[in-house]
Amino acid sequence: MSADRSRTTPRRLLAGVVAATALATSACSGVAHPDADGAAAGAAAYQLTSTTADAASDIDSFTWSLFAEPTSIDYAYSFDFPPNQILANVCESLLRWNPDLTTSPSLATSYANPTPTTWTYRIRPGVHFHDGSLLTADDVVASLRRNLDPEVAGDWSYPYRNVKSVDRTGPMEVTVTLKTPDSTFNEYMAASPGTVESAATLAKDGKDYGNPARGVNCTGPFAFSSWTSGQSLVLKRFDDYWNPELKARSGQVKFVFLSDPTTRVNAFRTGEVDGGWMVPPDAYGQLRSSQAGTLYFGRNTTVADEVVSNLKGPLGDPRVRQALLMAVDRKGIVKAGAGGVGEVADSLVTDNTWGSAPGSAAADARRALPAYPYDPAKAKALAQQAGVTGQKVVIATSPLDSQTTIITQAVAQAATAIGLKPEIDTISADKYTALFTDPAAREGIDLFLTFWYTSITDPLDMYGSLRTGAFSNYGAWSDPAYDAAVDRAVGAYDPAEHAAATRQVQQIAMEQLPWLPLYTEPVSVFLGKRITGVQPSIAYLYYPWAARIGAKG
Repeated sequence: MSADRSRTTPRRLLAGVVAATALATSACSGVAHPDADGAAAGAAAYQLTSTTADAASDIDSFTWSLFAEPTSIDYAYSFDFPPNQILANVCESLLRWNPDLTTSPSLATSYANPTPTTWTYRIRPGVHFHDGSLLTADDVVASLRRNLDPEVAGDWSYPYRNVKSVDRTGPMEVTVTLKTPDSTFNEYMAASPGTVESAATLAKDGKDYGNPARGVNCTGPFAFSSWTSGQSLVLKRFDDYWNPELKARSGQVKFVFLSDPTTRVNAFRTGEVDGGWMVPPDAYGQLRSSQAGTLYFGRNTTVADEVVSNLKGPLGDPRVRQALLMAVDRKGIVKAGAGGVGEVADSLVTDNTWGSAPGSAAADARRALPAYPYDPAKAKALAQQAGVTGQKVVIATSPLDSQTTIITQAVAQAATAIGLKPEIDTISADKYTALFTDPAAREGIDLFLTFWYTSITDPLDMYGSLRTGAFSNYGAWSDPAYDAAVDRAVGAYDPAEHAAATRQVQQIAMEQLPWLPLYTEPVSVFLGKRITGVQPSIAYLYYPWAARIGAKG
């Protein structure tokens, strides 16, 4: 990935503030989950909500909190929670990633894969940009080509690594030619890599595109209105939007930048803001009983992981990584750090990312994985076999919240339990962010925490990040068999073949443990009492979730 992917790191770091806590709601389509130990009969630690009640009527406006102000809303550099949840309502991609994690047509009415190295898209006619101009195939070509442009050096270059060219091949047809077959490319067209912007706007705005003064000019249900740096960003309803099913129910959305968690929670409780994603976990107890609104949890693809960033020290031996994972009290972390909301992870991806796998392929792959149950005695014996007793490991952390502290302390205790000498290095948020972008910043660091989600419904979005030489392979782990399996999976269009190769990829990753999976967690969102319509899901990063929000009955 490009070095400019530094803009993405807050999603990996600051996601630490969203660990969920116990909540039993009366939400529509709820699915109850037992707590980490298995809840008592009839009890539920939390409930996943597929959808809240439909809006009874339109609303003039609502306000929404963001934990940070975006640096830009240029889609090429939007790989983070704040800009993506804004752009999901303003810009659209060729395909759409839905709240149930399926994919459907959007600005492309259809697509075809006539050869293993060709994807052809039919562009939807009659779609207007926010400036009134009509969408053309040339706009699509210009937008997709930006992801290939080294001068742009965008954050989404990885999905384009196998792309040879993007060309207009008909009045409303665009063809992407690949260097080698890539079964994941089309899936990425439902996320930011498939975003379409006006070619004229891109040419006119140049490097000012996406900044507070210029904004963007796309096709979504909301249009960019204004951006007051340090305070807020406003969207307004686009009345000429093409899709009646997603016509905005609100005349305006005002995103307010509230970086302090306490301020954000107080804004929820007083009604100063109407809602927000990524609710601070320390506030769940307050918000559960609040009369100001309701806290919901939804589908997610996030796994909390400890990244092994130094393979030259004691963690270079896979037995030590296995021992460390077995010595981490992951159920205890879920209880103490996530309020009982979450589940111990058995891999580096959530089960729902296997959505396209046929039959029992996903379940079979999970059953074949090695298990790492909490067993400090067995873990210590394994570490002793590796001869690492008394060696130092440095665990980087940043004082974000109690959850992060609890996880770091649990990992340090596990290191001590297997005979290592852990040292916790508490660094500033800026320096922690650099761990994701600067190899020099990782010097002397053995472990650091990340919350990693996928942007497509495919495990390869995560596992591809660990291929030799990948930008996000922070520990420079390398395994030829793993790389070969990744390549086979990416090149396999047949669902069964794709699933089989992905299973091998996952198996190697969980045997070698280049990262240590801790637990999974749901998406959290707070809705104030005067609004409804949200579908809680990680897809809010790419799906126009705000369009459905309107007044309660």
